[in-house]
Amino acid sequence: MFTDIIKKFQKPKTPHVTPYVPKNERIYSIGDIHGRADLLEELHKQIQKDAKPHKGKKIIVYLGDYIDRGEQSCQVIDILLDNPLKDFDQVYLRGNHERAMLDFIDFPGAAAAWLSFGGKEALNSYGIPLAHIPSMQHVGELAKTLDETLPDTHREFLTRTCVDSWQYGSYYFVHAGIRPGVPLEKQTQEDKLWIRDEFLGSTISHGTIVVHGHSISQVPELLPNRIGIDTGAYATGVLTSLVLEGEDQRLIQTGKA
Repeated sequence: MFTDIIKKFQKPKTPHVTPYVPKNERIYSIGDIHGRADLLEELHKQIQKDAKPHKGKKIIVYLGDYIDRGEQSCQVIDILLDNPLKDFDQVYLRGNHERAMLDFIDFPGAAAAWLSFGGKEALNSYGIPLAHIPSMQHVGELAKTLDETLPDTHREFLTRTCVDSWQYGSYYFVHAGIRPGVPLEKQTQEDKLWIRDEFLGSTISHGTIVVHGHSISQVPELLPNRIGIDTGAYATGVLTSLVLEGEDQRLIQTGKA
């Protein structure tokens, strides 16, 4: 009897969303690249080979964090600007590392922490040698040098081409994730770029399937409410692409037979 009463007043669980991409369309989504231009080129070749028989619409979605940690940040953006997958529609998301670099240029004192979580490697790739993290009195000079060195095409890409999220079919593509229980249209940029534990630990339905990077896992996480494809490419050599078609979900990875 008491069980029946409790059930009566419990809020019913929202069922998880069925995977869906429109007919004759295929999406390839690439996880965090982090300065590994070599892996990006390898994965692009695999994707081109995989997509060749497909006659319908093809979309490539990059989940952000193109820069930092690896040694080829500048080269990665050059590759993306060259658009090697020319018969694909392209979507470029902004990651927290891109945001951190832009913040460093505008607010060097407040954003100096960027130098310690990948910024040093990014600066080196732009021809700004940095053997060690400078003192705070020299941070402003460094930011000015980066501001003067960053190519206009890279700045345009990072500030205007990249977006914070993209929704298609039953999927919502975002760099880090979303805050559970908050409608998609009310999600903050801070959460989209930085959220971790609250999102990763949630098992509720988000009303969509969230495809994200940002949080490294040894193997991709294909769960009912989210799919995480950051496999730590800069350290592991494994860069992951999620392939979505109809209700199907599969993976392409570098370093895998």
